[in-house]
Amino acid sequence: MALQWLILTYVVAAEVVITLVLTLPYPMLLKKRVVQLVSLILQPAASIVAFAGFQLLDIYWKAEHRLSCSSEVCTATERDRYEKSIYKAQRNVVLCAAGILLYWCIYRICKYNKDLERLEATEKRYKEE
Repeated sequence: MALQWLILTYVVAAEVVITLVLTLPYPMLLKKRVVQLVSLILQPAASIVAFAGFQLLDIYWKAEHRLSCSSEVCTATERDRYEKSIYKAQRNVVLCAAGILLYWCIYRICKYNKDLERLEATEKRYKEE
């Protein structure tokens, strides 16, 4: 079960690095190449949205069917285990949300740069006329 969260953690870390690379100021030619490269990666990477969404549904289902340990019958060990599972679930929700949000940010940054490039080409064409 921990492998899926490890994979999601690495994907989110990669998304953070890609977002940082896209937002750094580069010369125009290098920026254009970086955006083209990331745009090629973007479509296959869309599976992270479905994967994170599925994990969110799994967390929700487990939260709904988790045995609560709020009575006085629970031992200290059971209570600690219950609280630890709650903290893990909260951490995993943040991880899933970060994965989805960072993918959206990368998509919007690439779209913004492509639109900017297209507008610059249009402006150049009008100046030549």
